[in-house]
Amino acid sequence: MASTFKNTTIRSIGTSATDIGSVVPAATEVTVIGLSCANIIASQVQVTITINDGLNTTNIVKDVPIPSNSSLIAIGGDQKVVLMTGDKIVVTSNIASSVDVIMSFLEIT
Repeated sequence: MASTFKNTTIRSIGTSATDIGSVVPAATEVTVIGLSCANIIASQVQVTITINDGLNTTNIVKDVPIPSNSSLIAIGGDQKVVLMTGDKIVVTSNIASSVDVIMSFLEIT
């Protein structure tokens, strides 16, 4: 089994649900070791982060307020999230072009 540390960044997420990274492919597991959302606008935003497995959407955080020019560390420290084949992380903000996201993860194939 090969293990590779990776990260993905998405800028200016808004009101459309945005996939962070891609759907986990077959014969692969992903451990999310960090996920940060930065508010890049001059007013407070609300962020929702979910896991979608192709059938169901489950909230990691829902409508969490992030003050202007602040960040939310949704996953990190002692908390990790394991994604299996077909899973993906999705982020949405309540304001257009308002949030930058960085996700760090360990991919095991």
